[in-house]
Amino acid sequence: MSEGANEKRMKLRYAGVCRVCDAELAARVEAIYERFTRTVRCLDCSPAADAISRSSVVEVRPQRASRPHSDAIDPGTPGASARREYERRQARREARIREKHPKLGGLILAVADEPQSTKSWDTGAIGEERLGEKLNDLASDSIRILHDRRIPGTRANIDHIALTPSGVYVIDPKRYAGRPTLEIEGGLLRPRTEKLLVGGRDRTKLVDGVLNQVGLVRAIVGDDVPVVGVLCFIDADWPLIGGSFTTRGVEVLWPRKLYPRLAAPTPSQVDLDALHRALAAALPPA
Repeated sequence: MSEGANEKRMKLRYAGVCRVCDAELAARVEAIYERFTRTVRCLDCSPAADAISRSSVVEVRPQRASRPHSDAIDPGTPGASARREYERRQARREARIREKHPKLGGLILAVADEPQSTKSWDTGAIGEERLGEKLNDLASDSIRILHDRRIPGTRANIDHIALTPSGVYVIDPKRYAGRPTLEIEGGLLRPRTEKLLVGGRDRTKLVDGVLNQVGLVRAIVGDDVPVVGVLCFIDADWPLIGGSFTTRGVEVLWPRKLYPRLAAPTPSQVDLDALHRALAAALPPA
């Protein structure tokens, strides 16, 4: 058993689910217990420090050769700011309950559900972490990835930015239940409007948010560089055939549609090194 400030490697007493990849974990299986979040994580989703202990049962991917042009650039950590906010809210709630109920605080915390306003930060962080891990797998000399970039002067951030030979992709992952659809109204006799619906609920404001981020990135890289906004719904109810669409220039899709889009071979239209440095400098890690 190995222990850290927040994590403990142990055999589970009860069955659980990995908070990162949603894999089912049977009782007595070794996993990582996270004290702060009171969740478990499978060994496959553990940090690289566990790679040696897992090497007998899990294939360890070789390290990529270092790239001199990226050595000084911090790519950021997927979901870092959302995870910090979740832990901050969780700690404040725990302290408040224990102060108000010195004797029963532990029991209340064990049986009472967290407020949805707190859970949503954990949900968002998990989505960013899962997508960010896969984007890191795509990183190469022709694909540069930046995560969790702070927008100076605001409390907002950009979850992921992918730089490819064809341009820059501003990626906003979401973990919403339901099927994303596009509702179009108007046309000939009245102005055309487009609404993004997810599970029948109007989520058009998500498109507005991505467009604001696209405008910010375009102001940094210049009008000659293509900048594409992406809403990537991770756990949505997508159909077996089709499903993805574009609304107001923002691509709405899911991870398996996104990855080949980024990796598609195309003649280089941009200076990746210059763009990488410019975006990393203008948008520091959150």
